[in-house]
Amino acid sequence: MADDVASGRYKLPLSVLVVIYTPALEVLLLERADHPGWWQSVTGSLHAGETPWAAAVREVAEETGLDALAYDLQDWGYSTQYEIFECYRHRYAPGTTHNTEHVFGLRLPRPLPVRLNPREHLASRWLPWAEAAAACFSPSNAEAIRRLPQRPPAALAPLVGQ
Repeated sequence: MADDVASGRYKLPLSVLVVIYTPALEVLLLERADHPGWWQSVTGSLHAGETPWAAAVREVAEETGLDALAYDLQDWGYSTQYEIFECYRHRYAPGTTHNTEHVFGLRLPRPLPVRLNPREHLASRWLPWAEAAAACFSPSNAEAIRRLPQRPPAALAPLVGQ
C-alpha cells in the first residue's frame, strides 16, 4: 500500500486547505471542474514526503498561479479530520474513508487576478467572507472561512508596501 501511495497510484489522506483572503475579508473561491457548482478554497493532497507548508505553497501556485511566499502565508495551527466524499474515495487506498486537512491562510493586499488550471477549476470569484462560507460545498472549508473574522488583528491588517 505504501508503494501505491509513493508511486502516485493513490492519494495520501493528508491535505491542505488554503483560505485566500484580503484585509477587507474578501475570500477567493474556485469552482471545481469535476463538479460544476461546487465552490471551494485552494485544496490539495500532500505528496509522499511533503510537508503541509510545502503542499500549501505548491497548491496555491498550481491552482491560482500565485506565489504564496510573495505574500503572507500563515499556518492557522489546526487541522480537521473529515469523511472523504464517496465520489472521491477511488483516489485513495482501499478502505480509506477519512482525510486530515491542515488549514492555512494566505493574506493578499487586495483581490488579485488568478490563473486557473482548467483541469481543476472552471471559474473564480471574490466574495465577502460570510457569502464565501455559505457558498462552499465542503463543511470544513466553510468552517475555516467562518473563523476568519476571529483571526488575530495582525492577520487582518493591511499589508504594508504591497
